[in-house]
Amino acid sequence: MRYQLYYWPGIQGRGEFVRLALEDSGTAYDDVARGKGGKASSGLDAMMAMMKGAGEKKPPFAPPFLKSGKIVIAQVANILFYLGPRIGLAPKDEGQRLWLNALQLTVADFVKEVHDTHHPVATGLYYEDQKPEALRYAEGFLDERAPKYFGYFERVIDKSGGPYLLGRKISYTDLSLFQLVEGMRYAFPKAMKTIERKISKVVAVRDRVAERPNIKAYLASERRIAFNENGIFRRYPELDK
Repeated sequence: MRYQLYYWPGIQGRGEFVRLALEDSGTAYDDVARGKGGKASSGLDAMMAMMKGAGEKKPPFAPPFLKSGKIVIAQVANILFYLGPRIGLAPKDEGQRLWLNALQLTVADFVKEVHDTHHPVATGLYYEDQKPEALRYAEGFLDERAPKYFGYFERVIDKSGGPYLLGRKISYTDLSLFQLVEGMRYAFPKAMKTIERKISKVVAVRDRVAERPNIKAYLASERRIAFNENGIFRRYPELDK
């Protein structure tokens, strides 16, 4: 099976959580909207057409979404729940898979709050139009919410016996945890130095993932889009403490 991943071409964003799973497992896929050989624009057009319902009885609301044969799966956690057992990044046991999905949904909650540090009022406004609100939101996020999320994952790893969230075997949510740490280090380097002092197990997962052969190759390749101020994790020094 060769999958088609649909996501915005110039940012990591939420699509990166799916890319990491596909890359780590060595799964064949096409990053459709990025295209090759001048096909990027047609791929982006196809993505937009699918969201508008062209040829789809069940159109996705927004990217990322994954096409697997005739099936279209939307939402990051839903995509990974589908992919996980097929690409060796989720257990076969139903209870464990549901637990893993709950952890991935917690990642999604975290990502939403990261986004709101620079767009706390409205996504339709520029960051410059909501800077006072962003500063206030970011202060609470860095003081309370980010440590709470990372602390939760730290406890999960500890209770599993480690070194990963489910214990001895890596899962797609461990790859997502890697992305959370990387993104937070980019957006809030000062705050993360303080937060990381209390989450050694989370940092160890990040380090283990970074050394996995396929991930290491991916990170060094042109396929890995650099963090930038159009994505979820944005570096605005005035928001960091």
